[in-house]
Amino acid sequence: MNYLIDFKDRQRIAIALAKGGAAMLAREIDAHDPRTWEFSGFSQNGEDGILDVLRRRLGWSNRYLVEIGAADGTENNSSWLLLTERYEGLMVEGDPRQSARARRNVARYSIGSECLSMFVTLDTVDRILERVLHLDPDVFSLDIDGNDYHIANALFDRGFRPKIVSVEYNSAFGPERSVTSAYKDDFRRTAAHPSHLYYGVSVTAWKTFFAKHGYRFVTVDSNGVNAFFVDPSLFDKSFLDAVEGLGFAENRYQLRAHGRDHAGQFARIADQPLVTV
Repeated sequence: MNYLIDFKDRQRIAIALAKGGAAMLAREIDAHDPRTWEFSGFSQNGEDGILDVLRRRLGWSNRYLVEIGAADGTENNSSWLLLTERYEGLMVEGDPRQSARARRNVARYSIGSECLSMFVTLDTVDRILERVLHLDPDVFSLDIDGNDYHIANALFDRGFRPKIVSVEYNSAFGPERSVTSAYKDDFRRTAAHPSHLYYGVSVTAWKTFFAKHGYRFVTVDSNGVNAFFVDPSLFDKSFLDAVEGLGFAENRYQLRAHGRDHAGQFARIADQPLVTV
């Protein structure tokens, strides 16, 4: 059975490498406009491209990454760097079957990568940090469809300070609310609410959180899924000052799936418990 799964996964990896390479070269990058930075090899949206531009602007690099919510390795924000840029890093995934697939199909071709199968909770944050080689990785990506804010808060409270951060936000919360879903050890988006819209963090809550930690907001991706922040001490100020990023974008998948914008989506989950950030 693993042979058939791995065969399909390696086909997906080959397609991702070819697609990403072509899209990367086809870009006409405008340093002011992050939408022109985007390309997708392994990332769901344009995250591979945004991370590519930002990491090349770093003042110094340890070529290390951490991703929590790495899935099976064929669709995430770390595999492009691990497989094409020889980064090292830790990929954490809560589903043991997906983590095993990432170990077979990504770690096998990236000697510096480690795949950790762990459902991340506040009680397991310390175990993750024990496995991290650098508390200041170049890139940190967080996408677990639920307790994202609470896990990020615990990591940063323990001295974790990545240079570039990509975090999923929930556009259903809109561009103004500064809220997150309530913490629950076994939170699963598919079980939390029939609409699957109750999860995660608003973009404004992320902006509040990272501003408190001295980070600077850069942009959200044009498909309305991830927000990007950087430690400004490691970037040229003139570059950051010139960036005209998107402050908010509707999640295109949710927009199509529900046939209504963030206001209509939020109306479906307005009775769910929210924590103000």
